[in-house]
Formats: sequence, C-alpha cells, structure tokens
Amino acid sequence: MPRIEPLEPPYPDQVDQALRRWMPPGAAHEPIALFRVLHRSPELASRMFAVGAGLLGHGLLPDTDRETVIARVTARAGCGYEWGVHAAAFAERAGLTPEQLRATTDDDPTAGAAWSPRQVALLRAVDELHDGARLSPGAWEALRDHYEDAQLLEFLVLTGWYRTISYLANGLLLDDEPWATPFPGHLPR
Repeated sequence: MPRIEPLEPPYPDQVDQALRRWMPPGAAHEPIALFRVLHRSPELASRMFAVGAGLLGHGLLPDTDRETVIARVTARAGCGYEWGVHAAAFAERAGLTPEQLRATTDDDPTAGAAWSPRQVALLRAVDELHDGARLSPGAWEALRDHYEDAQLLEFLVLTGWYRTISYLANGLLLDDEPWATPFPGHLPR
C-alpha cells in the first residue's frame, strides 16, 4: 500500500486537465499512480511536469539512448515501478530490444546484449554516476565521442531526474502499474 494514496476519479477539473496533459494522447489506462500522488500537491506537480515533459518530449538525445539511460538509472536505483512503466510504454517504440531492456537490470549490462559503442558509454556513465555521483575522465571522454555539449548536459539532467523519480516512487512504496512490464530477476545494487 502506498504511503500517500493516489487520487481517484472523479478528479477536480483542474487536476483532471493536468493529468490528461501528463498522459500520452489516447492512453488506454488511467493516469499512473505516481502522477496521481503528485497531484496531491498541484504546485509541485506543475513544476515537475515542465522538466519531465521536456526530457521525454523535447529532448536532444535519441529516443533509444534516452530509454537506455532511464532503464539503467531506475534499475540501479531499485525502482521496479518506473522501470516497468518505461519498459511497457516507451522501450520498444524507442528501439530497445527485449534483450537490451533485460540487460539494463543485470550487474554488468554490457555483457548480455548487443549495444552500440555510444550506448555502452551511456551505461558505464550511468553506473559511475550511481556509484559515486561523479564521472571519471574516461567516462566523460567516451560520452564526448558521441554527443555534443547540449546533449551531455541533458544526459546529466536525465540521470539525475530519473534518480529523483526513483526516490519518489520507492519512498512512496508505489505498487506496480497493472499493465507495466514486471521487473525481471533481482534489483541490482
């Protein structure tokens, strides 16, 4: 049971309009629990929407790279909730194979799937940031080989943002969405 219960319909008009903005057009399910909990604080939700929507809908990283980063960040943070939402809603459409998606949950994600050199650089950088909140010169140079400055800044914000989202979902003890992809195996440290 979540520590803060998500709002349930019928929603107040302002919340209903905001939740519809947060969900993709034509979504076949109710707004996710995370969004419905956040709307217990509409001002906070509004501020968070700008960052989240900007990263997902207007980002500079290729969709496959964005979803690779999100899957690895949420897996490393032990957030099966957000990992499962993105695995179900975005990963395939962004071009991740089932093997790649599963590999993001492994202790060494580069060992079990075919990755491009830039994706290997992303995965290794995510792990360094997770482990020490820093990037070594080698990890930075590996990223720089593939990305421009604006993309590198976005990568750093993206990893931090989904670490924050993981803290939020884990701290709230959110139940997995019924339609989300179940987190495979163990949650890596």
